[in-house]
Amino acid sequence: MISVRFVQKGGCFAGVTLSGHAGYGEYGQDIVCASVTSAVQMAANGITEVLKAPCDVRMEENRISLSLQSSSQREAEHFLQALFLHLSILAEDYPNTISILVSEVSL
Repeated sequence: MISVRFVQKGGCFAGVTLSGHAGYGEYGQDIVCASVTSAVQMAANGITEVLKAPCDVRMEENRISLSLQSSSQREAEHFLQALFLHLSILAEDYPNTISILVSEVSL
């Protein structure tokens, strides 16, 4: 299962961390993993390349995280909102493949 944790500050998305595998298909052939990977890449590129907003992007084996810097949060948050919506729909369409948690952190 893919575990997704969105972080909010003051009710606004400030970051996301994803890890795991959907387990929907064979490794390298899993359409859910491919969909999630593509959506995360689009969000990260939209924030860093289109908006040129400062964002901490970390990629590790089987894990990726994006953290917005407070100065970039307002515009860049829209990409995280879109990612949340996209992943929520995928989680509904492909049950037991994606787990989404939203947590609030203090400012």
